[in-house]
Amino acid sequence: MSYNYTIVFFDLETTGLDTRVCDIIQLSAVCEGRVFNVYIFPQLEIDEGATRVNGFTVSNGELLLRGSPVTTVPLAEALSSFLAFLRSFPRPVLLAAQNANRFDVPVLLRVLRQLCLLEEFRQVVPGYVDTLLLSRNLFKLDSYRQENLVRHFLNKSYDAHDAVEDARVLEELFNHWRPNPHEVSRVTFPF
Repeated sequence: MSYNYTIVFFDLETTGLDTRVCDIIQLSAVCEGRVFNVYIFPQLEIDEGATRVNGFTVSNGELLLRGSPVTTVPLAEALSSFLAFLRSFPRPVLLAAQNANRFDVPVLLRVLRQLCLLEEFRQVVPGYVDTLLLSRNLFKLDSYRQENLVRHFLNKSYDAHDAVEDARVLEELFNHWRPNPHEVSRVTFPF
């Protein structure tokens, strides 16, 4: 299926579920085999619930993923690198995430505003696709959780709640679904 835009699939792992305050601790994106991934040391404590889901903890001033230290960069550097990654694709670029409207995009917009990067970001990425809404529009299923969609359509499991793997498998799901441009436009929103 050919689109008049480049879709980059992304995911965030955060310190919690409150989009008004949670810190991004992993930002990942994939597009046609190219991968972007950074870890950011959080300013807030990681909620116990978040740790159970994503495996991140902080100990002795280090961010750990399932007990192993990961290299972190400052949030401003992470977002600047993300912008550079997005600029490397033919425009226009649309971001795509599962449950983008309710989680990933509100968090991303908040930190872009905090760092005065929103207008620059909008010049590169005019909009985003919510693949949760897309899957609901395309299919009648009992569950639209990404892990269940992967099991249903791709007949496999994966390392859910690792942002790189979440983005990678979301791209695989999207390519499997092969939505037409009209179906995608119905769940595309401006930044």
